[in-house]
Amino acid sequence: MRLRSPFLVAFAAALLSGCSSGPDFERPAKPTATSYTPESLVPRTGAAGGPGGAAQTFVPAMDIPGEWWALFHSPQLDALIKEALQANPDIDAAQAALRQARENFYAQQGALFPALTANGQGQQQLASLASQGQTGPAVMYGVTTASLNVSYAPDVFGGVRRQVESTEALAEVQRFQLEATYLSLTSNVVVAAINLASLQAQINATQGIIRILENSLTVVRRQFDLGGASRADVLAQEATLTQTRATLPPLQKQLAQQRNQLMRLVGRSPDQDRGETFELAKLKLPQELPVSLPSQLVEQRPDVRAAEAQLHSASADIGVAVANQMPQFTITGALGFASGGISSLIVPGSGIWSIGLGIAQTVLDGARLDHQRKAAVAAYERAAAQYKGTVLSAFEDVANALRALQSDADALRAQVEAEQTAGASLRLSEQQYQLGAVNYLTLLNAQQTYQTAVINRLRAQAARYTDTAALFQALGGGWWNRTDVDPKSMGKPGYFALPPVQDIKLPRAGH
Repeated sequence: MRLRSPFLVAFAAALLSGCSSGPDFERPAKPTATSYTPESLVPRTGAAGGPGGAAQTFVPAMDIPGEWWALFHSPQLDALIKEALQANPDIDAAQAALRQARENFYAQQGALFPALTANGQGQQQLASLASQGQTGPAVMYGVTTASLNVSYAPDVFGGVRRQVESTEALAEVQRFQLEATYLSLTSNVVVAAINLASLQAQINATQGIIRILENSLTVVRRQFDLGGASRADVLAQEATLTQTRATLPPLQKQLAQQRNQLMRLVGRSPDQDRGETFELAKLKLPQELPVSLPSQLVEQRPDVRAAEAQLHSASADIGVAVANQMPQFTITGALGFASGGISSLIVPGSGIWSIGLGIAQTVLDGARLDHQRKAAVAAYERAAAQYKGTVLSAFEDVANALRALQSDADALRAQVEAEQTAGASLRLSEQQYQLGAVNYLTLLNAQQTYQTAVINRLRAQAARYTDTAALFQALGGGWWNRTDVDPKSMGKPGYFALPPVQDIKLPRAGH
């Protein structure tokens, strides 16, 4: 038969080559912004004396090293992060999630191929002639069949290919969520180590201030014995000493909790703490900091890439919903043997075969399929809005980190100057009080001012380190310069596999 109808020609071409339903995915346009702040970014931060006081320079378009934490030049920190990447269960869970997603993708690809099944059946029966109103001995007969059956659903309108595309995009979501897990873990370990150093420094400083207050209390008591101070002065100094001692337990509590958090991050339980310590003075502050362009940022941030992959999946789901409204085709075939018994299964004339083509088109379903298509469109619009929100959050993170780094440098310089001034004032007040040149209230104010200045300076130092880590995290952490994905997590497609006989456990005798 010749295909003269244009419709039949078009149908035959579609059947052979297949078409696609729904929109073809297009990646969102890259941001056109060139800066993260309304005004020009200051190329260099301020500087201050002491640890963490070096000036930092922002380098546009500078690449981020995969092991960015090594810029702090702490071998102990490097070792902890290496341990965390090997032992943290969140990494194992993310790798397993990627394996699952990839295997689902390969499984979905199987729908593009015909399915071949082997069938066999044998039946032997003893029939009584009496049931048919006849006399005579019972008759035994059997029916045995064996066949290979093929079924194939031609993807005429591309619904299966769109489903494969959607599943592959979901695997990409897991791919970038894995990178986000690595980024979050490494950043958290760095921040935890800095917090440990800061809290330990605050405890040491508080203990030093307590010794100063104890010495001052000895002087005040001596002055009281000599009549140069009142009982109220002694009580006030004792109260100040007691209040300062009371600040130690909360700091020690925070230190213990921070250590417990660090143990969790590196895959240990709290009792496996090996006593690792960090000092702010031994951490080097990176002096060159990258500032990626906004157009680069959307390529570097794992959360943005995951949101884009989610958008891709939602776009493909529209095609699946559209294809479901089109006619569905199936091709079936069978080849085998049928006989009256196993002994006569393969004999001349016992062969059987069949072939068929089926077409199904939903005519009336209460608009179910159409509503599913509209729901898929709405899901795409939701994913698009979420993508835009993720991009805006990424820009916000970078802008906040840049602002913080600039203000941190100014704050540390001010706190260093405040501590130096408070320290000089305290020493002078102690000398003058011993000589009777100032009253006790002047000494007490100098002590409290110095105590506050020391703690604020330590916190300002730690802020420069933690906000530096926050910038690296906000810019994506350089995952593209590492190999984080276990090759086993990517899997590989298969076309023939035997049943998992090795996983079948037969019952043992007596059980």
